Amino acid sequence: MMDSPLIAKETISLVVPFFNEAACIGTFFEEVMPVLERIENAECEIVCVNDGSTDTTLEQLVEATRVYPRVKVVDLSRNFGKEAAMTAGIDAAIGDAVIPFDADLQDPPEAIPDLVSKWREGFDVVIARRSERQTDTYAKRGTAAMFYRVHNAISDIKIPENAGDFRLMSRQAVEALKQLPENRRFMKGLFAWIGFKTASIEYARKPRVAGKTKFSGWKLWNFAMEGITSFSTLPLRVWTYLGGLTAVFALIYAAYLIVKTTVHGVDVPGYASTITAVLFLGGVQLIGIGVIGEYVGRMYVETKRRPVYIVRKVYQQDAPQ
Repeated sequence: MMDSPLIAKETISLVVPFFNEAACIGTFFEEVMPVLERIENAECEIVCVNDGSTDTTLEQLVEATRVYPRVKVVDLSRNFGKEAAMTAGIDAAIGDAVIPFDADLQDPPEAIPDLVSKWREGFDVVIARRSERQTDTYAKRGTAAMFYRVHNAISDIKIPENAGDFRLMSRQAVEALKQLPENRRFMKGLFAWIGFKTASIEYARKPRVAGKTKFSGWKLWNFAMEGITSFSTLPLRVWTYLGGLTAVFALIYAAYLIVKTTVHGVDVPGYASTITAVLFLGGVQLIGIGVIGEYVGRMYVETKRRPVYIVRKVYQQDAPQ
């Protein structure tokens, strides 16, 4: 009897951006490495992207490459932001499947084998959905839900609700993602845009193991604006409709004034109504200009064709670059 042929091992890449996460690193590897080692018939690598950290994050990550042979550290030349750092990690990953992951461990490593199992069933994308997020504040949960509703209502590309960056993508999906040339990258939207056969799992979000979030309310607001303007032009069309509606009301009011003047004679106009109308229309125009400016700004940045990120150095055991 002939022996059955050996099954080639698959490579799983975990992509993890780090920005001033020195307090999390030790716990991160202690919890993640045992989970990856339990995945059957797979070799796992962890691509750690240092996004311009100013604490000891880089030093600790470089030390991790000496302890764990399958850890690669991509050190960026400065802080480019999480979306750019994630892009750098995905570009550097060599896995048959790639999983973006957060260093704070709010997304549990125990869910990774479930993602891999779904992928092995034939899905190109496996989304990890948050079944509950009690660790987030009520305001954050409410504003997140509002963002998903608004974005999905005005955009042709629907973003799954309660799903972050934590997901698995096949090599085919990753190669498709790498073809997208945007400099200003809203990764949740790009993940949704590429499509492919998709499944999902659910998990409970946990508290951060250490440190504090890098996203303030203002940054989250700007992030939401980035997402909306990246995948919808409806905010521009709204001002066309609003301008037309204002013009209709202006014509109706002009007709009313003509009739009133014809019937009752000339009336002395009031200062209050005049200044109110001027300020209202001026405010509407400025908001419209601001929305147009947001889109023009995006075009200005994109036409420069600057790289999304710059790599300073790559650290890997026995293969420094």
